[in-house]
Amino acid sequence: MSFFSKQINQRISAYQQELIATHYAEVENMYKKMRGWRHDYRNHIQTMKAYAAKGDWAAICEYLEKLDTDLSTVDTVIKTGNKMTDAIMNSKISLAHAKNIPVKANADIPVALTISELDLCVIIGNLFDNAIEASLLLPEEKRMIRVYMDMKNTQLYMSFTNFTAVGKQKKSGGIFKTTKGEGHGFGLVRIDEIVARYGGYLSRNSEEGAFTTEILLPQNIS
Repeated sequence: MSFFSKQINQRISAYQQELIATHYAEVENMYKKMRGWRHDYRNHIQTMKAYAAKGDWAAICEYLEKLDTDLSTVDTVIKTGNKMTDAIMNSKISLAHAKNIPVKANADIPVALTISELDLCVIIGNLFDNAIEASLLLPEEKRMIRVYMDMKNTQLYMSFTNFTAVGKQKKSGGIFKTTKGEGHGFGLVRIDEIVARYGGYLSRNSEEGAFTTEILLPQNIS
């Protein structure tokens, strides 16, 4: 095996390890949220039992109203109409929230996609991971990730925007250089390869304090 091939294999291995570590963190955070909900659920039941024992139905009704309002503010579940997209999006949004990064997501995919689930996972996963990493360099009050996904005729449109701690980035050779250092940026390469394979369109734009990636992927929809 040539030195170049070994280097590529090492980078792929490192990239896969990063994915495993990221997904592990996502799962851990989801379990943590579930434990929190379970704990809160018990407390809510005990509170309403206490009101019921006193026959204080007005207090129970008021408490239920507060619970309903509270659930409306914390419900971050994304329902796009596409199961794989829902799974990836909710997993990444959960991870972002665990790192105190607000996410504004608007996604609607009411059709069956022809892009493979693996390719979709790579694209959305890497875009989210890059946005999260860039957001962590900012103070909490300035963090924000915006995601928009929709069908544009027969094309799947994706837009990811995150605030950054750096100014407008410059391109080198027509591309933005990764800020992660030597050996990183493999995820960006994978995204480029997938978009090219589907005959899609990709645009990366850097403005003062913000970075946006836009992708169009043709879908064979009957």
